[in-house]
Amino acid sequence: MENITVKVNGVEISVPKGTTVLEAAHMAGFEIPTLCYMKEINEIGACRICIVEVNEGRGFRLVASCVYPCTNNMEILTASPKVIESRKKTLELILSTHDRKCLSCVRSGNCELQKLCRDYGIEDATKYDGANNTYEIDDSAAHMYRDNNKCILCRRCVAVCSKTQGIGVIGANERGFKTYIGSAFDMGLGETSCVSCGQCIAVCPVGALSEKDYTKEVMSAIADPEKTVLVQTAPAVRAAIAECFDNPIGTNGEGKMVAALRRLGFDKVFDTDFAADLTIMEEANEFIDRVKNGGKLPLITSCSPGWVKYCEHYFPDMTENLSSCKSPQQMFGATAKTYYAEKMGLDPKNIVMVSIMPCTAKKFEIGRDDQSAAGVPDVDYALTTRELARMIKRAGINFNALPDEKFDEPLGLSTGAGVIFGATGGVMEAALRTAVYTLTGENPIDFPEVRGTDGIKEATYNVAGMDVKVAVASGLANARELLEKVQSGEADYQFIEIMGCPGGCVNGGGQPQVEMGIRNFVDIREKRAKVLYDLDASMPIRQSHENPAIKAVYAEYFGEPGSHKAHEVLHTSYVKRSVN
Repeated sequence: MENITVKVNGVEISVPKGTTVLEAAHMAGFEIPTLCYMKEINEIGACRICIVEVNEGRGFRLVASCVYPCTNNMEILTASPKVIESRKKTLELILSTHDRKCLSCVRSGNCELQKLCRDYGIEDATKYDGANNTYEIDDSAAHMYRDNNKCILCRRCVAVCSKTQGIGVIGANERGFKTYIGSAFDMGLGETSCVSCGQCIAVCPVGALSEKDYTKEVMSAIADPEKTVLVQTAPAVRAAIAECFDNPIGTNGEGKMVAALRRLGFDKVFDTDFAADLTIMEEANEFIDRVKNGGKLPLITSCSPGWVKYCEHYFPDMTENLSSCKSPQQMFGATAKTYYAEKMGLDPKNIVMVSIMPCTAKKFEIGRDDQSAAGVPDVDYALTTRELARMIKRAGINFNALPDEKFDEPLGLSTGAGVIFGATGGVMEAALRTAVYTLTGENPIDFPEVRGTDGIKEATYNVAGMDVKVAVASGLANARELLEKVQSGEADYQFIEIMGCPGGCVNGGGQPQVEMGIRNFVDIREKRAKVLYDLDASMPIRQSHENPAIKAVYAEYFGEPGSHKAHEVLHTSYVKRSVN
């Protein structure tokens, strides 16, 4: 590839031809602020915050660095007085139509607009006040709300919904000053075929989008002496929660998270990884049964509720391919309110099951039909990683000073197979570990071909003399690509894992928000996934079928994987939905 020479703030560097000014500045060690830019999916140069001065031999002029390509011998100024003044004026204009209730905003202290205003010394937020539009908050969806009064029209949410997820239920409506982000025909988000993945929330730079917060309800339940409040935490949460307390991306916060949950007052602190192991026992059994008895193939995983809802809307004919297994969240709640309740002499009606999830779609999932094994909802409240962080801060708990503590038993015992559920490919690898053992008696541990953050991965394994073709997809646009190949006959697999979010649950819509200046240049999916794979490698038991707590729950309650009792408690059904 041909290289060219540019000079950034006097620093001369060589960059590949075609490099943008923004990228060149980053390579030279200078960070240019942005609001709308998302690498590869929202390169529109709309917000004008990334303005810089460039000189290509005809004098300096202002350009949008995110879309402007470098030319040979270009001079770039990223923070000249002219640049600073331009950015300040742009920020003041954005604020003129922005609902500035910053003190009560969920993003206060973690808002990209607020940070820029602080960095650039914006003192008069009313400088360009005038006519304005007002909007009602859309809270029609089960998992989130949209407040267009805080929207800055960066279109990140539109890009991620359309390009990354391949759904496109939101877009820019009207034109000019009347432009706003919404759904077709002004439908509420809950009326559309939104799948609740929350990726739009994850990339929103301000407080226009956020999950529905149920922390007050959970704290009220904890304060009720008549209730036994149990909490379970998903594998991906431990890989990200520490970020909310100023720790680097890729910090393992498991032990301190457990300690914090105890100090919040939960009666028992359990691990969703236990139910991930339980899921593997049922799913591996289901896969083997379908292969041996001519069942519907490929078998497709059902752990990701965003993916499941996507399948119901966009590939309804393939709902028969979905594993009938409940997700680990729901399996855990169902087991807690049946097996555990019976074991401990508790009335399921007095158990409040709270889950801490990296996923906003879990808020939708807890309200699905056929998710009430004990006659009451399997899970009562699904909180995001962000909600848990808010609870910890509100309670005055010093997260970083906490000791590392262990989960309670028996529903806190898990294996390495359970913990890697949080990364794309993890469910597939965990299932293969147990399926191969069941069919051959061998205990293979690592399946590196299904690891990594690629959107689509494929592999073929010879098991008991049979070639098993598997595929893994994360991000729903990738899922669509894969399933269209299956439908057309271009691809032939026996087992498919699909995660709704790119990179899997570690990059879920409920995880800590990371400003785009970092996201554009750091693979947060890889850093968080490494936490889980490192945990897996360090654990004494790495296969679901060897978990002693799993062996006990089958011996004492379910009998065997795929039993009638297991189907009553651990399995579910799906519906075919229309596209709106």
